[in-house]
Amino acid sequence: MSSTASTGRDAVTGLVSSQRQALGAWLVRGASAVFAVEVLVQLLYATGLTTVGFPNWLPVLIGFALWGAALCTGNIFRHGEAGWRALFVLPAVLFTLALVIFPTVFGLFIAFSDWNLQSAGGRTFNGLDNLKQLIFDDRVWNALGNMVFYVATVLVQYAIAFGLALLLNADIRGRKFFRVAFLLPFMLSPVAVSWMIGKSMLEYRFGPVTNLLRFFGWENPSLLTTPWLAKATLAAMDAWVWIPFMMILLLAGLQALSKEVQEAAKVDGATPWQGFWQISFPLMLPVSITTIVLRTIFQLKLADIVINTTSGGPGGATDTVSSFIFREYKDRSNVGYGTMVAEVYLILIIIFISLLLRFTSRYMQKHA
Repeated sequence: MSSTASTGRDAVTGLVSSQRQALGAWLVRGASAVFAVEVLVQLLYATGLTTVGFPNWLPVLIGFALWGAALCTGNIFRHGEAGWRALFVLPAVLFTLALVIFPTVFGLFIAFSDWNLQSAGGRTFNGLDNLKQLIFDDRVWNALGNMVFYVATVLVQYAIAFGLALLLNADIRGRKFFRVAFLLPFMLSPVAVSWMIGKSMLEYRFGPVTNLLRFFGWENPSLLTTPWLAKATLAAMDAWVWIPFMMILLLAGLQALSKEVQEAAKVDGATPWQGFWQISFPLMLPVSITTIVLRTIFQLKLADIVINTTSGGPGGATDTVSSFIFREYKDRSNVGYGTMVAEVYLILIIIFISLLLRFTSRYMQKHA
């Protein structure tokens, strides 16, 4: 089998002349070298280490497009038919480089700069000053502490979503209606939810919810001005939006379970609780872990409801890292420091999600 594959590869390579392969190799190397020099010169110019460079990054963008075209052409010259097939993959790779890798690397470049949009001096390189400021910034640590609370609520959301999924999977009257009704919050924008509920229904003086609480004897229903209560209220609003997302994933998993296994458990005399805990729940473990991981990723980006409802208040009690970064950009115009916080937070998210995936993988292998 391996000799046949090897012969096929040799046959494909043999269709390309050595001169054409050499031309393709030189085209790729030459274009890569020119583009690397262009990027290096622009970086040195942007950091003020040289006076030679472009006034903006547009020539680098054009150079990137030309480098991509040369890379595709060179691969066709070098690999023939295989190079043509690579054209279906290379655009996606170049697109990822342009819209994911480059912005991240450029963000690191900005993160080590003193750049305030309100300053007439523009951007200046300041080394590790932003990182030192971040380490001793109590506001950032407060936001990170709040994120621990918000992420922990994902487990509560999962329990509620699982219960709703079990309910909608049962043979009850009006099941289709309830499925649509429970999905309605997920169809709304979090911004709309924050204004509809946070700014209207929970308004301290005239909101219907606060007036109802006064009717039942709560003299000062300060849902958004008491620190711990405001954090719990925002967590409840966020859960109301995202529980349907978790519910629909779990419902799909429940509907995919084998009915024969559950019926066999009933025949053996298993109670509904035993059937769920010993059969349904273990079989749902892969879907449950996927749901929790996805929801955790979304939760780590929580910002819109906080920004529009409390702006992180009172006193930073409801602040998230994303809402803090937003205010650092919008209110203080501090691009350099805000980018440093964003880059460090991205690294923390990558580490946390990697550890979470590793833990869940081991847990699933242990209980497989």
